[in-house]
Amino acid sequence: MIDMDFSSITNGISKVIETWEPKLINLPIDTIMQKRNKQNRTIKQILGHLIDSASNNHQRMIRLQYNSDLIFPDYRQDNDLWITLQDFQNEDWNNLIQLWKYFNLHMIQVIKSVDQSKLENCWHDYEGTKVTLQQMIDGYLWHIDLHFNEIQELIDK
Repeated sequence: MIDMDFSSITNGISKVIETWEPKLINLPIDTIMQKRNKQNRTIKQILGHLIDSASNNHQRMIRLQYNSDLIFPDYRQDNDLWITLQDFQNEDWNNLIQLWKYFNLHMIQVIKSVDQSKLENCWHDYEGTKVTLQQMIDGYLWHIDLHFNEIQELIDK
């Protein structure tokens, strides 16, 4: 088995945190509360979604290291419900930023420590698609970047 080097992913997550934490902290309240993306989400709600993503991926990445075949709830079809139920729109902005930051610092540790012999273990999403642990790790930074590009577009509006 070849050891996978996930340093580009973990370094990328670190870079996003380093770049975006100060930008987020300094955003005006009307920018984070009022501007909305094509999914009708505010910047606060997008950041909340990224916290949900970290939470759900954390569970899957850990569980896949001791389950070869994992059926674990997917929340893609319920993203908006998760955002609504947690009321990210009314959450303290600095708390959201710090929760996002520290959860992702922990995700770096999870990815660095992953049992490489388990990378082919599969999670089944709600559509029945099999996603390997390696695919999940490989896609994590892409998902973060996708949503920070949305946030940047809202800032630039």
